[in-house]
Amino acid sequence: MLETAALWGFTGSTMTSLMFFWAMYKQFFPYHLRATMERYVLKLMVWVSNSVHVKFNEYTGEGLKRSEAHDSIRNYLSSKSTASAKRLKANETQNSKSLVLSLDDHEVIEDVFDGVKVKWSSSVTKSEKKSGSNDERRYLTLSFQNRHREMITKTYLDHVLREGKEIGLKNRERKLYTNNKNMWSAWREGLTWCSVPFNHPATFETLAMDPQKKEGIKKDLIKFSKGESYYKKVGKPWKRGYLLFGPPGTGKSTMISAMANFLEYDVYDLELTTVIDNSDLKRLLLDTKGKSIIVIEDIDCSLGLTGQKRKKKEEEEEEEEDEGEEERKRKVERLLHEDRDRSKVTLSGLLNAIDGLWSACSDEKIMVFTTNFVDKLDPALIRRGRMDNHIEMAYCRFEAFKVLAKNYLEVESHDLYGEIERLLEETDMTPADVAENLMPKSEEEDADVCLKRLVESLEEEKEKARKLAEEEEKKKANKKVKKKNKKPEEAEIDETLSDVNVAKHVIEAIMLARK
Repeated sequence: MLETAALWGFTGSTMTSLMFFWAMYKQFFPYHLRATMERYVLKLMVWVSNSVHVKFNEYTGEGLKRSEAHDSIRNYLSSKSTASAKRLKANETQNSKSLVLSLDDHEVIEDVFDGVKVKWSSSVTKSEKKSGSNDERRYLTLSFQNRHREMITKTYLDHVLREGKEIGLKNRERKLYTNNKNMWSAWREGLTWCSVPFNHPATFETLAMDPQKKEGIKKDLIKFSKGESYYKKVGKPWKRGYLLFGPPGTGKSTMISAMANFLEYDVYDLELTTVIDNSDLKRLLLDTKGKSIIVIEDIDCSLGLTGQKRKKKEEEEEEEEDEGEEERKRKVERLLHEDRDRSKVTLSGLLNAIDGLWSACSDEKIMVFTTNFVDKLDPALIRRGRMDNHIEMAYCRFEAFKVLAKNYLEVESHDLYGEIERLLEETDMTPADVAENLMPKSEEEDADVCLKRLVESLEEEKEKARKLAEEEEKKKANKKVKKKNKKPEEAEIDETLSDVNVAKHVIEAIMLARK
């Protein structure tokens, strides 16, 4: 008993001393000196053990692009770690039907290949940034005896990468990525994209569009997905651009989902307003994988690329001549604040990122822009070569209606079809509005009720459009009369006052910026 007590006492005092010296070492030794000492200690341990260590980083090069080798090795180790690892990470698969177990951080497992035993360890490093956040970088380390070097480097690693790639393809789950940090409070610095499983049910069969137009788009997508050798032959990066334009509710987002499901691609929803600058944009695009669709929705509203927002605000200020001085100052100050908070991504930076030298760093990607107002976009942004295929998502016409009627009501012909065809040619209604009218609102509603409701809605829209057109004609006529009756002296005075107001607002903005 006394010997046991003495042993425990000696162990406790030794541990206390070690902890004390370790704390002193970390506190008083400079970081660069500690790093040097630890590097030499590690070399000494490697020399004594006669082991070889191979490190596989999560990101290649300067940390700009994710390593495919690292991902393949993790897939391979996930099948090995389930049986032997003590710490595992569990991830849900699609629809939470099962769990996928993988190697946790700071865990070690063994593997045997042709009678040779190797060790794999999973590690993570954190580098503290000036902002106070931590940038996490993961890596895997392979350790083996030096006498097995040739077999491990030439045979075993090829086996691991091949098996890991096959496992990844087998367990692949398509995802929807976003760079919008506000959507997840658990956003970590250094993680450029967050993702959720992509489960959108849209297909080309359910898409409300002319069948011939859909068939042309499908053929174009198939040609692209099988065109690796062709793109290399003509000397172009393996990528393609699509511009989807049309009024709200015409199915632009549904088209993107149908394209992704047709090709079985991932989707990256790029929110430009949260991108800091051009360098951040390049980093985001480099961190996207192949077999993916990169989407920038409503690009006419992003970053003020067209200059339309600022022009609209200037016009509003010119018209508000009756407002007080304080109200105008508050508006000018608000505009300056919005300019400071706006992303610093420029039009040239966006063009270089999607179509410059950096665009050739990865293959098999589709870039999709959507807009409600194609006329507002800079021609350089949507020229052929950047946006190769311009697809108009128009108002619902009869061919698109028949697709919706079959999907929602399971009918292919009806007595009201003739009247509906006539009304759709005379009235602009989006596929979303047509679908809402076709959707039964209760168990009692059948196809007759839904189609009659659609006819009534179309007639109402037709009447609204007629009244709106009449009002516009009256306004134009009144303006012509006022302009004709206005004296030349009054017109000159109005123009001078307008110029004075514009100059006054510019001076106010400059003074506020200096403050």
